[in-house]
Amino acid sequence: MPETPMHRGPLARFFRDRLGFEFVSRIYLYSVLIGLVSGLGAVIFTYGLELTRFLLVEKLAGFRPIRSSGAIRFDFSFFGAPSGEEYLWLLLLLPALGGLMGGWLTHRFAPEAQGAGTDAMIDAFHNQRGQIRPIVAPVKALATIITLSSGGAAGQQGPLVQIGAGLGSWIGTRLKLSAAQRRILLLAGTAGGLGAIFRAPLGAAIASVEVLYREDFESDALIPCVISSFVAYSLYMAVFGFAHIFTLPDLLFTDVRELIFYLILGFLCALVGIFYVKSLRFARRVFDRVPLPRYWVVCCGGLLVGALAFVDPRVLGAGFGVIQQALDGALGLRALLILALLKVLASSCTVSSGGAGGVFGPSLFIGGMLGGAVGLLGQQYFPDIAHQPAAYIVVGMASFFGAVANTPLAALILVIEMSGSYHLLPPLMLVSALALIFARNFSVYENQVQNKFHSPAHVKDLTVNVLQNLRVREVFPMLQNTTEAVVSNELAYFSLNALSKKLGHLHFVVVNADNQLRGMISLDDLDVPEDEFLRNLILIEDMVVDNVSPLDPEDNLHEALQRLLDSGYDKLPVVETAADGEESFCGYIMYLDLMRVYNEEVAKFEGKE
Repeated sequence: MPETPMHRGPLARFFRDRLGFEFVSRIYLYSVLIGLVSGLGAVIFTYGLELTRFLLVEKLAGFRPIRSSGAIRFDFSFFGAPSGEEYLWLLLLLPALGGLMGGWLTHRFAPEAQGAGTDAMIDAFHNQRGQIRPIVAPVKALATIITLSSGGAAGQQGPLVQIGAGLGSWIGTRLKLSAAQRRILLLAGTAGGLGAIFRAPLGAAIASVEVLYREDFESDALIPCVISSFVAYSLYMAVFGFAHIFTLPDLLFTDVRELIFYLILGFLCALVGIFYVKSLRFARRVFDRVPLPRYWVVCCGGLLVGALAFVDPRVLGAGFGVIQQALDGALGLRALLILALLKVLASSCTVSSGGAGGVFGPSLFIGGMLGGAVGLLGQQYFPDIAHQPAAYIVVGMASFFGAVANTPLAALILVIEMSGSYHLLPPLMLVSALALIFARNFSVYENQVQNKFHSPAHVKDLTVNVLQNLRVREVFPMLQNTTEAVVSNELAYFSLNALSKKLGHLHFVVVNADNQLRGMISLDDLDVPEDEFLRNLILIEDMVVDNVSPLDPEDNLHEALQRLLDSGYDKLPVVETAADGEESFCGYIMYLDLMRVYNEEVAKFEGKE
């Protein structure tokens, strides 16, 4: 629906009417606002996560987690120093307790906040018109803090994606923007949250527009994502200091013969990546069959994570500190391989059971361990060629993450920014592309679509050439039952409810006694009294939405489809205006009608070819 004064919020009207900015200019200001909000949210989230982790893991269980060299550190001495005694049995029970608490929280207030946040963001972009309920962001943040601080084997980056996306969606809704514009702000929020927590502004912007598709980019949102990511990153770094997450020695690519080992690593990352994706799907099917409430299922997943921690407690958490150990050469071949396998299993238990955590962190961990194993083997048997195992860890992180997420470009930029290893760009490009080629049909994100042609968000773009040359007047006579879902404004609600069950319609066109349009009514959005007596007194006139913009017979079908999609209804009324200004209601046109016309027109073009 085109923007009108009625549909713009006060902030949007200020920019438009007072400053004269069109949306193409205002979107940059909105992106700055979203970056500030996302960066502040990431700061609060980080502080809350570290505080809860200190209280549960360090003070209560007496366990000091391994941290990367660039990890943000807080002074929580005012809570008292840890006792120094380790209670390993408590550490192993914490994932179950955290899973129970976080699972109950999401089950009770926001079921869509369960599991990895990135997939939920992708679904909101493609299928929910860019809308995420406002309650999702705080619930996701709190559930993730509980899950990760208690040892859940997942990452904080995925949840920050959903939190940032929720903030962007909320701002877009408050500004009364269209669905297409709200989707851009949703991606800008995604980039802001990801850029801050990864400390990688460019990689986060690329990831936000690349993760939606297996073979495409959301190019319209790239600049807003860059702006939001940069602002959020700057705010986050201003608070916590500028530093890479990992500290590395000087890594150089100086021997072409090393490409052989990098090719082996890419193939290995593809194979293990397929295994990881299948493990996540298999674990989800198993947990879905458990005959318990969802929060108890998450608790069971936490128990399994605790059991895996008996083998090696380093499997708990995101594991960035363990990656730093591998980069420093403190892990042997056996430890690298065991930790990679354990992380696959532990991450599957945490995320697939419904725990609030992401797969970004585990993917980097698994890829890093595989890269370290290949690097150590290469150094052992060919020391004159492979003499820097840390380089293979960096390349493995990008390769594995790019393969399982179908985001090769974003993966290599993210890892470069996280580690500062810019000299490894050639092998990073090669291995990321190779891993993607082998694993391109597998993805940890089930809601990814192949390209824009498969996304409901771009239906308007795909039909423009076919539908813009057809007008409502031309196809309207061919439509049937264009008055079936038309009701009088004097009809009682209970009669409309019975009619809806009979006809199968949820959206109705409302007219008055003179057959003039009064508006629309949607039964799935009505807020009716619970008392049956009161419901029987309600007339349709009391509930009709009268700000619906009807179609004109001279409107082209592309414009009709765009306004239909923006309206939220499955049909729109058609009203003809006579020369004297008198309006006459003609009927309505449905989304299914437009799709049928579109398919018929496409078939005509295919027949001509």
